[in-house]
Amino acid sequence: MEISIATLERLPKYLRILKKHKEEKTVNISSTAIANELYLNSIQVRKDLAIVSKNDGRPGIGFDVEELIKDIEEFLDLNNKKDVIIVGAGRLGQALMNYKEFENDISIVMAFDKDKSKCNNKTIFHIAEMENLVKKLNIHIGIITVPKEEAQNVCDMMVKNNIKIIWNFAPINLKVPEDVVVRNEDLSASLSVLLKGIELNKGCKGD
Repeated sequence: MEISIATLERLPKYLRILKKHKEEKTVNISSTAIANELYLNSIQVRKDLAIVSKNDGRPGIGFDVEELIKDIEEFLDLNNKKDVIIVGAGRLGQALMNYKEFENDISIVMAFDKDKSKCNNKTIFHIAEMENLVKKLNIHIGIITVPKEEAQNVCDMMVKNNIKIIWNFAPINLKVPEDVVVRNEDLSASLSVLLKGIELNKGCKGD
């Protein structure tokens, strides 16, 4: 089944809304209600949900919240918690390791760094130990939080050790084989876009 990246990016947002409503004891919810909370078009929401669920929202009743949560979690394979490594144990790397919202989906089992002074506890290891540990634990997902000058080398090490999914926070486009999936998060570029948006918005208000 083909599914767009845009739809995949929306599914976790739907899941977050649905879980919030489940906590509030909501039994059914409409696509319009989901769309309104996320500032989306209700038709788009229904199309997205139709891809991952047979749970048709009935007119006047809506979607069964618990059933829809189960369908999205199964589609995204969230019931099988994934082990993940991080390379780069600086502030960003350690912040991601301590981010509580990851706990239900992934387990960041260890981090690697070339700075031996950081490798002083049970979860941070010297990068030279990556090959032995990653292969031993059969881990296939890696996060890169190193400077851009080091990112491609780290990426190559990950690929060599059978990492197939890479979440890259270094501001550089990584070169990987076709069977490796990379998601780039350029925080600096995102900030620039945000600041430009603020500037343009001020300009519009002044007209």
